Amino acid sequence: MQAEAFFNELWTDYVSIAPQAQKIHDLFVITDGEVINDHVAFRTFANTPLRLDLLEPLILAMGYERQDSYEFKAKKLRAHSYIHSNPLLPKIFCSELLVDQLSDSAQKIIGKYTAEITEQSLDQSVFWSGRHWAMPSWEDYTTLMAESEYGAWLLAIGLRVNHFTVSINHLTTTDAIHEVLDRVKGAGYKVNTVGGEVKGTPESLLEQASTMADRQVFEFSAGDQHEIPTCFYEFAKRHADAQGVVYQGFIEANADKIFESTNG
Repeated sequence: MQAEAFFNELWTDYVSIAPQAQKIHDLFVITDGEVINDHVAFRTFANTPLRLDLLEPLILAMGYERQDSYEFKAKKLRAHSYIHSNPLLPKIFCSELLVDQLSDSAQKIIGKYTAEITEQSLDQSVFWSGRHWAMPSWEDYTTLMAESEYGAWLLAIGLRVNHFTVSINHLTTTDAIHEVLDRVKGAGYKVNTVGGEVKGTPESLLEQASTMADRQVFEFSAGDQHEIPTCFYEFAKRHADAQGVVYQGFIEANADKIFESTNG
């Protein structure tokens, strides 16, 4: 699949469970004409037929190359980022939950569902395929939430894009992240305040912010319905280093706080 078609499919799935993203996107289209996506992100479970090492070839097949690797010890995650030679194509950030580092009870909950994943020939459509297991029970979801919000989110939502990201560098009406957030908040959307509204600094070469995730009602396995977080919209401002090169990577401390956008 060509990368452009891949992102079109992703966006369609994304806004179906995060309608705020389409509305915020349209706000900036009115004033800036075009909104360029800085990056997208995915979550998955390690040690399954959907583990990061099996997803990576699908990303590389679209002309991407691995950019860097990251560890989030407190959240028990590892991740890779990927970049394309076309600078207008979004970077891709893909992380996985290291399930074997969780408590025995959390491992049992996750294992009960991931055992349902069938070995299959994967293509890029897996990135908007959702759950490959039955919807969990509300009890399992809330029990897992207490230990790993990431894991609970993934158990309920499945393999889908977690967020798109507005590239502030490519906006024409402003290049200031605080001004972008003022517009978003002015339109009535709540932003992630963990570690402050803006994560990172110009000195660290990357400033990031995000909305709090949209919410949607899901029917859990016993037929009970509950409203839970889905996906959020991010905003990124990249700065140039002393040599004038705009930073293209990610910062673990920023990402750690951005993960909290689905916690609530």
